[in-house]
Amino acid sequence: MVYTIPPLIEEKISPYAKELIKKLDNFVENECIPAEQIFHKQLGKGEDRWKIVPPIIEELKKKARSLGLWNLFLSKHYREGAGLTNLEYALMAEITGRSIRIAPEAINCSAPDTGNMEVFAKYGSPAQKEKWLTPLLNGEIRSAFAMTEKNVASSDATNIATSIVRVNNEYVINGHKWWISGAGDPRCAVFLVMGKSDPKNKSKHKQQSLVIVPRDTPGINIIRPLTIFGYDDAPEGHCEIIFKDVRVPIENIILGEGRGFEIIQGRLGPGRIHHCMRSIGAAERGLDLMLARVTDPSRRTFGKLLAEHGTIVSDIAKSRMIIDQARFLVLNAADMIDKVGAKNALKEIGMAKAIIPSMLLEVLDRSIQAHGAGGLSEDFPLAAMYVGGRTLRFADGPDEVHIQQIGKLELRRAEKIRASNEKLKSKL
Repeated sequence: MVYTIPPLIEEKISPYAKELIKKLDNFVENECIPAEQIFHKQLGKGEDRWKIVPPIIEELKKKARSLGLWNLFLSKHYREGAGLTNLEYALMAEITGRSIRIAPEAINCSAPDTGNMEVFAKYGSPAQKEKWLTPLLNGEIRSAFAMTEKNVASSDATNIATSIVRVNNEYVINGHKWWISGAGDPRCAVFLVMGKSDPKNKSKHKQQSLVIVPRDTPGINIIRPLTIFGYDDAPEGHCEIIFKDVRVPIENIILGEGRGFEIIQGRLGPGRIHHCMRSIGAAERGLDLMLARVTDPSRRTFGKLLAEHGTIVSDIAKSRMIIDQARFLVLNAADMIDKVGAKNALKEIGMAKAIIPSMLLEVLDRSIQAHGAGGLSEDFPLAAMYVGGRTLRFADGPDEVHIQQIGKLELRRAEKIRASNEKLKSKL
């Protein structure tokens, strides 16, 4: 497959970005997708699933870096980045979504590291950047973001109950987290932990702080890796963790006490778009697999190719339409981030995040159905992709939160609309 830049935005894409897109497209199709089976064969067995990183990953990382396909996610606003706009990177994220398990990490653009690196780049002190951002940018270590909690409704971030208490020159952290992606990885060297440092502050959004916690700090207890529909996503995983009297120096606070909510809002905007564009790529691959399956001469039912049945043709058309609709929704959000910043593009980001995961699930479900029982098996990537897509309806905020935000933003227009209607009435 040769990736085609949508003509509507082509003039906004620099020659430099176009060249990277060509290289990345070739790298994903000819290196990452063929490596998927190798990756799964190289995974450890039993407890070793959390100790062994498939060697193919490091091989791909070296190839990607030699091609200049490295840290593409950091926009041109950061001196550490590749000099791309969010719109340009959105196209590249789509390409990596075609090999969603392998390609993002191969180019050092996988979550949660991308969001954490952006936190360090945007808010970190020089010392914090030197110690953590540099090795992350080099792909030498990995990281985790510890926010979601088991015992509260974490979709409302003001409910976070983990305590961060200053004692002399240290912060003492106590809390129960879960669904902490990447925490199982043997390369994970650092957690960014969200908790309350000022629970009595009258402003609910100034009670939280974000602290850096090295993985080897005493008091961190990984209870278990969690599974999603039976998938454990080893070696990175999604873990339940208890922080018990974990002590870090006060220099490990990011930006300052009470700034945690501000930081996570800055972290999530671009990251949500990255997830959405990768999902577009995953949907495209799902549709490609469906097209190959239904035109396979060995797959005939009732005397016809699968592709000759009207229901199959209809499903293909529906998938094509919703993928293209979703793509332009996300590209518009990325363009808005470039123009006005993530904070002023909340509606566009929210619409993309609320719609794209469901679109992906719909496309994959049709492809699974066309594959018959085989679509549910490990012989095809569809089931694993479906599980990832379902997870995204929770990740970075559940659909309901984004939909509520969109509705509230729309309601802000109501007063002007009513005033305009009254003005028209007065002229009648």
